[in-house]
Amino acid sequence: MMELHADLEAQIGRWRGYVQRRQAISPADVDELEDHLREQIAERQATGLDDEEAFLVAIKRLGNLDAVSREFAREHSDRLWKQLVLVPEDSGAAGAPSWRELAVVLTLAVGAGVAIKAGLAWLGDGAVLARNLGLLVFPFLASYFAWKRRLTARVGAVLLVSFAALAVVLNVYPFAAGGSTEVLAALHAPVVLWLLAGIAYAGGRWRSDSRRMDFVRFTGELAIYFTLLALGGAVLIGLTSAVLQIVGVDLEPVLEDWLLPFAVPGAFVVAAWLVEAKQNVVENIAPVLTRVFTPLTIAMLLAVLAVLAAAGGLTDVDRNLLILMDAILVLVLCLLLYSISARDPLAPPGLFDALQLVMVVAALAVDAVMLTAMLTRIAEFGFSPNKIAALGLNVLLLVHLVRAAWLSVGFLRGRRPFTALERWQTRYLPVYGIWAAAVVVVFPPVFGFA
Repeated sequence: MMELHADLEAQIGRWRGYVQRRQAISPADVDELEDHLREQIAERQATGLDDEEAFLVAIKRLGNLDAVSREFAREHSDRLWKQLVLVPEDSGAAGAPSWRELAVVLTLAVGAGVAIKAGLAWLGDGAVLARNLGLLVFPFLASYFAWKRRLTARVGAVLLVSFAALAVVLNVYPFAAGGSTEVLAALHAPVVLWLLAGIAYAGGRWRSDSRRMDFVRFTGELAIYFTLLALGGAVLIGLTSAVLQIVGVDLEPVLEDWLLPFAVPGAFVVAAWLVEAKQNVVENIAPVLTRVFTPLTIAMLLAVLAVLAAAGGLTDVDRNLLILMDAILVLVLCLLLYSISARDPLAPPGLFDALQLVMVVAALAVDAVMLTAMLTRIAEFGFSPNKIAALGLNVLLLVHLVRAAWLSVGFLRGRRPFTALERWQTRYLPVYGIWAAAVVVVFPPVFGFA
């Protein structure tokens, strides 16, 4: 019965991916139609139909997607249900985002710039601003998703209270100036804020595996678009500055006081809108990027293992090296998640899946060495907020990677569906948010705000 359920989830995932790639309707409407599809499947199952039959009938009943379903059936002619969707074609495909949406995006982008500018003026450019930097930007991103997904008042209120509670903690706690807990709070608050934005992105339906995976995919695509915007902006600013310098005008004061405070957060919001509007553009290059960087990451991890092996005693490993290793492991995890989100869940296992397993095993080896080094340093020098935070993160990564490796082996051997690996990734994500929230809220009072 579990196999049937996994197959059904894979079919729904393939249908959803097909609809999104064809851009027949907006992402918000895809979410709504998937809910409707699942309701139809549940109703058919209640009448005694099995998973496959219920899926076929439910697809037939999605009248708004008849044209797309028909094309889907033609491209997958080996599927029995292609004969269930032969209906007249409908030309009502969705077009480009409206001018109204663009106006909303630009308003929020400017609002984020104003917030950063006000933060620089009122909070200065020190530790207080560092703690609040995410709070000045992420609410605008969440507001875009709230408008786009038409969030209910209850979900909107939960998000508003969560943002406010985090703001209170970050600004009311009596942190010691330059203390470890202050730095940890500033580093972990963006993780909590990002997951709150993810709840808005999912339309409040965070328990849905497909929506969490959509958010993973969105995160990777946002990074690509933001990088492209940043590189393009840097080129434009560099050329403008060069021209102005020739005529004796210094652009640097304007750049520091106005351009960067507005351009960076504004580009963040605009990049999110571009992901929503042009999903199929990045989807075409995402598989290429993951295939290029996976073997390179494997080589990097093996080099890291060699460096750690040559570092001598584990207590002598430099603290900054351990911090860099954590950053590398987080990068590996992000690459793994993005690779999984960009893969066709029904495709058979191949060489790239084996390479991903090698990458995960290499990351596990690095994590095991790091955990040993951290435990050795704690036994030698005692506890500290930084050590406990790093130890907790590495334990979370260890659990995540061990389970991912186990499921990957099962998939490569044909004993588990790929959807099992997908579900593990998405269902484990909230654990990182809970840990980050604990570091922000619990660590400061436990360690005396030092």
